[in-house]
Amino acid sequence: MPCMPSSVTVIKDAAGRYFASFVIDTDPAADAAAMPDPDPDSCVGIDLGLTHFAVLDNGTKIDSPRFLRRAEKKLKKAQRELSRKQKGSKNREKARLRVARAHAQVADARKEFGHQLSTRIIRENQTVVVENLAVSGLARTRLAKSVNDAGWSQFVDMLEYKAKRYGRVFVQIGRFTPTTRTRSACGHVDGPKPLHVREWTCPACNTLHDRDVNAAKNVKAAGQGGSSLRSVGKTKPPAASGARHDVKNQEAT
Repeated sequence: MPCMPSSVTVIKDAAGRYFASFVIDTDPAADAAAMPDPDPDSCVGIDLGLTHFAVLDNGTKIDSPRFLRRAEKKLKKAQRELSRKQKGSKNREKARLRVARAHAQVADARKEFGHQLSTRIIRENQTVVVENLAVSGLARTRLAKSVNDAGWSQFVDMLEYKAKRYGRVFVQIGRFTPTTRTRSACGHVDGPKPLHVREWTCPACNTLHDRDVNAAKNVKAAGQGGSSLRSVGKTKPPAASGARHDVKNQEAT
């Protein structure tokens, strides 16, 4: 601990695990200095999706880990065993713990993946631009399980608070910005494309576009000053005054 905590809270979760949450005073300026400064002009546009978890404007594609999909067989087996146990019995409580622990493993893996990726992006870029996705609306469609498994909201929240902590600039563009329909090479705006269309040739400039990379480039362009975007949560370097920081969930470095 960098200093004596002002309070400590012990928490027991549904899986029977105990956590200690410490509240300490930290210096934001010291936090910002701990992270190496990237190129001041470095900026990254990020397009979040299901085929790939994230696509960067430089063409980098991060595969979707799909933690819930990979653990489905184990979860279904544990849930079936729980349903067969007599209510109020010790065996049912043991089965309930097995189900809770299986779900906790999925949640922990998703959180660790988000911390690793968000820390890497914050370390390498001064400005981070993402799209303000309507996650709650998508979670009511036939893609609900995949959307919830992706954990977009959690990842974006990590980017935002780390940008604030380390003196980066975080921008969210409006969800109605036509990032997919706009051609990043010439600015031509075409009609909507079905999800199965992953690349196409622009009819205006004959440039071959990858759907996700094109969207990431447009996200970056909008975040750098487009007039049609809705900027949210743009942060500035932290002040020198102290701040209270909850270190229960420490981000991966």
